[in-house]
This record gives sequence, structure tokens and C-alpha cells, in this order.
Amino acid sequence: MLTVAWRWLRAALLGPLLLALGACATAPAGPAPRPDGPVVSFWLVTQDAHTGIAVRRADIPPGLWPESRDFPLADYLEVGWGERDYYMGRDQGFWGTLRVALGSNPSVLHVAGIRGPLPGSFPASEIVELSLPAAGYERLIRYIQDAYDRSGAPFVAPLGPGLYGDSRFYPGRESFSLLRTCNVWTAQGLRDAGLPVSDAITLEGLMSQVRRIGKSVQKPPG
Repeated sequence: MLTVAWRWLRAALLGPLLLALGACATAPAGPAPRPDGPVVSFWLVTQDAHTGIAVRRADIPPGLWPESRDFPLADYLEVGWGERDYYMGRDQGFWGTLRVALGSNPSVLHVAGIRGPLPGSFPASEIVELSLPAAGYERLIRYIQDAYDRSGAPFVAPLGPGLYGDSRFYPGRESFSLLRTCNVWTAQGLRDAGLPVSDAITLEGLMSQVRRIGKSVQKPPG
């Protein structure tokens, strides 16, 4: 009976899902604008099928991103965004997977405090360096700050420990859906900061744009 149900679901849902994915495919990014003055660097770090944004903790503008104070010894903060149950390692099974794919679900931010150079903490990741003028970098930090669900409080406590090292999960304000994936979230943050990046559901869809406007720091093994 499950096989029959799966065949029906595949026929009924695969076409609409592919159409939705195709609707999110956009034109490749153009060249990044050349800033006139000083710039601030940050990094995109691949993690399995999604991307994280890494920034120097010392570069965070005063008064922004209050949760960054949870990592006083970190040189860098690396943040990713995703569906709450999956990101936190809760196995959803077949119907849970379907709910995630087709529904609108709670999100979390995963923040890791990194000490020392980024490649040492992410040896299997692709890392691309990007840069922004101060105003654009501040918009990027505000974008991350505004992704937290603080429910009117000045800052929010973590939901629990994260996936590696000194990392923690925090409640997210927005909902995760098929058209609002972790890579779309990252792309929007880059675009809001002033970089010519279009929405991309997949990791490669985003990284193929970022490679054209950034500088490769590390390529994944193989």
C-alpha cells in the first residue's frame, strides 16, 4: 500500500515541485560593483547541501547582533539558516519529509564560534571570500540580526547546542518552505547587502554565482 501511495504522490507532486524549482532559476549574477572606499571581508562556507555566512566577530558593528555576545572567545561567527526539525537532527520520516517539502515550517539559525583560521575548522568545505563597503556590510549584519525570533525581547537565548564545536541553535523568525530554502535565505542576505546575487534553491546554484564575484579561499577535496 505504501508503494502505491508513493507512486501516486510522485506523479501528483513531482511535476509541480519541478515547476517550482524552475521558477526560482534566475539569470546568472553580473560582476560585483567596485567599491570606492575601504571594504570589509566575509566568507561563504559550504556545509553539505547548504551555505553558511562567516564573519569576523571583531567586524560586527557595535550595537548589532546581540546574540554574538554568546561567543566571546570566537574569532569568527559562522551562521546558517534552515528548517527547525531537520537542522536540529530530528528524523521526520516520509510524511515529515513531505511536510517540509510542501509546507511552511519553523526555522532556526545555527551559529558557530570559530577560533583560528576558517579552513582549519572546515577542511572539507568550499570557502569563498567576498567583500562589501561598510554600509553594505552593516546591512548584511542587520539581515542576520533580523532573522532571529526574539518576540520583542532585546536578545534570545539559544534553543540548545549546535552541530559542531562551540555552536548553538536559535529560533528563527521566518518560515522555511520549498521556495524559501537555506540557500535562498543566504542569497537574499547577499543581495540586500548590495551584491548581484539571485535566489538559488540549490547549493551549486548559489555558489556558481558567488565564485564569479568573490575570491576562492579553499576548494572542497576531490
